[in-house]
Amino acid sequence: MTYFITSADRLAQAVAPNLPLAPNGYEQRYADQLNNILRLYFNQLDKILGQLDTSTQASTIKIPYLAVEDSVSHTVTANTANAMTFDTVDYSNSCSLVSSSRFTVTYAGIYNLQFSTQFQNTDTSLHDVSVWLRKNGVDIAGSTGLISIPNSHGGTPGHVIAGWNFFVSLAAGDYIQLYWSTDSAAVTIQAYAAGVSPTRPTTASNVATLTFVSAL
Repeated sequence: MTYFITSADRLAQAVAPNLPLAPNGYEQRYADQLNNILRLYFNQLDKILGQLDTSTQASTIKIPYLAVEDSVSHTVTANTANAMTFDTVDYSNSCSLVSSSRFTVTYAGIYNLQFSTQFQNTDTSLHDVSVWLRKNGVDIAGSTGLISIPNSHGGTPGHVIAGWNFFVSLAAGDYIQLYWSTDSAAVTIQAYAAGVSPTRPTTASNVATLTFVSAL
């Protein structure tokens, strides 16, 4: 497996050396040669262990990741496919947000994609939402999830936060997208201003993270 230290560097790798055959009797030259070979090998191992040492700020492993959110509400036409979009990158390493919706990876691997979406329904009837994945522009079979959004009540829209995670296999340069549709235009992906009584922060409409899990 390859461990990523930064977007441009990788954990050093050590290969076990080929040791010379021992002579029948003791030879100083053989002992010196063997010691030099082993010394170089152990120095390589020390370097790797130093990179794994997380006790100092300068020597911590950074695996690929991406954390994004969106501060905008979204209305859509009923029964149409729509990409979930994001306007803020909170954290990233060897992954990027492209065209507001494409989570693009630099390195191949298995990734964990998680999302959380704030839905709102202004209609007096329940309505359904579908959420699924597209990889490189192609729908992923079996990825659709269905959500029923509560109806409005007493003049207050219905609200629900929906989210789950997927493991996805991505090659270098691949991208993954979240897509959604609804059976009613009364359902929106909604951002909210800061609240009062009690004071509370704003609500992002969409939040998503992509995290490297393992090499392929």
